[in-house]
Amino acid sequence: MLIFSLTVVRHGETQYNKDKLLQGQGVDTPLSEPGLQQAEAAGLYLRELRFSNVFVSNLQRARQTAEIIMRNNVHSSGVEVVFDPLLRERGFGIAEGRPKEDLKNMANAAGQSCRDYTPPGGETLEQVRLRCKKFLKALYQRMVDDHGCSGQSSAAIGTEGGAGAGAVDSGTDGPLAGLPDDGMEGVPVHALVVSHGAYIRVAVRHFVEDLQCSLPQGLKMSKVLSACPNTGISRFVLTVSPSESGLALSAVRCVFTNRKDHLTSRNICYITH
Repeated sequence: MLIFSLTVVRHGETQYNKDKLLQGQGVDTPLSEPGLQQAEAAGLYLRELRFSNVFVSNLQRARQTAEIIMRNNVHSSGVEVVFDPLLRERGFGIAEGRPKEDLKNMANAAGQSCRDYTPPGGETLEQVRLRCKKFLKALYQRMVDDHGCSGQSSAAIGTEGGAGAGAVDSGTDGPLAGLPDDGMEGVPVHALVVSHGAYIRVAVRHFVEDLQCSLPQGLKMSKVLSACPNTGISRFVLTVSPSESGLALSAVRCVFTNRKDHLTSRNICYITH
């Protein structure tokens, strides 16, 4: 089996984010000045972590964010950055470039919730989920190809198999320390993914609802499934094992979701002065 940690980061703010306009896939905007500062803050927060692999949406806002994170990192200068269209934002069809309020109005007119509504030409949530599953399948294969399968200790996931681990930090009980390397003790293989808000929300829901991801003690489901802020950071520990049909995920544990400790005013001031 192979146990690896997966750190997922949403891109920094764009002007469209600030103006509450939908970007999706058709509007490929760069980071705003605050977005650049957010990415810099995320890079400083993660600078001491060693990334074994890096996968990034090929849209400009994600690419910029990843480039800034990697430029700040002190251990991962030689790591290949893979730009993968499977990590793109959900497509919003005719609603792209328009105010989010327009999407709400379209959904109301169709008698649907905004979350479940698909504008003409857009991707359904199920299509995004399938795209996420396709990426994960390729991720498992790439991680095993690069790092092999070994007899890593099950203590790293806090369970003797299965996804029902109750531990919140590398097989130990109790609260997290609130550090950048939370959940990574005993897990030397580490992948970074930089993607988008709606995509990440679908991916987290897939982990929790479809793959029975174990959650930190005391963490409310509403928090786990809430919207990820710009440069919000989430982390999971995954166990991949061979099966008759190929590689399969045998356990997944959530360490934390939507962390934004790096976005304190002190960190932003440190970056800008």
